[in-house]
Order: sequence, then C-alpha cells, then structure tokens
Amino acid sequence: MEKLKQRWGLNTTWDVIAVLIVFSINGSFASWVAKPITAFVGLSPETTSPWIYWPLRILLIFPIYQTTLPLVGWLFGQFKFFWAFEKKFLGRMGLGFLFKDK
Repeated sequence: MEKLKQRWGLNTTWDVIAVLIVFSINGSFASWVAKPITAFVGLSPETTSPWIYWPLRILLIFPIYQTTLPLVGWLFGQFKFFWAFEKKFLGRMGLGFLFKDK
C-alpha cells in the first residue's frame, strides 16, 4: 500500500482502497451502461455477427468509462485524483488539447 500511496500521490490507505474500488465499480458500470445503448442503436449479439458486435461494444464502452470515471470517483471523494488521471491518460492519447487553458 505504501508504494501505491507514493506512486499515486495519495495520503491514506483509505484513499488507495477508494481508488481501487472506483476502478472496479466503474468498469462494471460502463459495461452495464453500454448494453442499452447498443440495443438502442439496433446492435445485439443475436442479430449481429460477434466479429462486429463486440468490437463496436468495446469501442462504445471506452468513452463511457472515461466519462464516468471522474463521476464515480467523486462519489468516493476522489474526484481530484481521477480528474488528473483522465487529463494525463487522454493527453497520452493525443487528446490533451481538450484540457489546455486558453
């Protein structure tokens, strides 16, 4: 735990546990949210080839996950950590311009 606290810049063991819980919950939550969205656009595993359905669903889950991560983090009192995490992650993907000050 001490290494994670140091690496992530967290102060307490609770902070580390909260961050790990948020990552766990948010992955399941993003997948859960993606299911009705794929159904709404007419994609289902019964009517669409798995070679098309699953890559599209995974591509849909990615932005949902990135959007909901700071929100779920906020519920656990870790918004600051996850907002910084998002900016760093998206910056590495070449989307850092979204967070530049004008």
